[in-house]
Amino acid sequence: MVRTFLLMAAMTAFVGVAGLLLGGEAGLVIALAIAAGMNFFAYWNSDKVVLRMHGARPVDQRSAPELWEMTASMARRAEMPMPALYIIETEQPNAFATGRNPENAAVAVTRGLLRNMSREEVAGVVAHELAHIKNRDTLTMTITATLAGAVSLLANFAIFFGGGRDRPLGMIGTIAMMILAPLAAAMVQMAISRVREYEADAEGAAICGNPEWLASALNKLGVLSGRIDNIAAERNPATAHMFIVNPLHMQAVDSLFATHPPIEKRIAELRKLSGASMRRAPRAQAGAGPWG
Repeated sequence: MVRTFLLMAAMTAFVGVAGLLLGGEAGLVIALAIAAGMNFFAYWNSDKVVLRMHGARPVDQRSAPELWEMTASMARRAEMPMPALYIIETEQPNAFATGRNPENAAVAVTRGLLRNMSREEVAGVVAHELAHIKNRDTLTMTITATLAGAVSLLANFAIFFGGGRDRPLGMIGTIAMMILAPLAAAMVQMAISRVREYEADAEGAAICGNPEWLASALNKLGVLSGRIDNIAAERNPATAHMFIVNPLHMQAVDSLFATHPPIEKRIAELRKLSGASMRRAPRAQAGAGPWG
């Protein structure tokens, strides 16, 4: 949590510094105003916007009884409110959580996840998303994403701030900052995402009671998500960091710009937890197969 706080503080400071360097005192004021406005909107509306982007359909105890009961049971175990549940009609197995706090949160799973995972693996994935909600990562990621967006927006309009003495870097420096500032902001955002994924894996393993369930799910997700397109995610790449695994099919991307830690490392960390003394959840019925 301390690392996340430091990274978010760095992101906030970066917004102010970028505004100052791009447009002087006027740029600083504009940068802070943009960041505040975007965060205010994101705080109240980001969950609805993201769910709408991905065509998520709400489900309840009647329309998805097994998923609902499983989620409710683990939410009670984690001592947190039951989140709203959504299903996304895409064949790529994946999931994400959103919402400004545990009282106003949602978990969305794809149809492909339910079709390709066992009950235990689905429980591991849902537990991971519940961990994000419990740790308030959904708000953290919303804020960092909007701050990164504020820097990008500021860079797009930096050329119109006027020049002269109030522009510390001069025209050439301003142009360079217009290119480098959004990249630097995106790198900080991705660093926060990677930190939160490891912590959500560990917390999720505790919530579902068995690290192997999530490890097995990640192993499948790593293979299947790379083979099946997620059209909505490709159209809205800014939401990629919210998913349990990267839904985009970008080739040869440097690890510095990755929104998620390597799946192999995440699985290795979960396997370490398997040998630790952890509270075990009751096993599913013998012979329970994939969700239909």
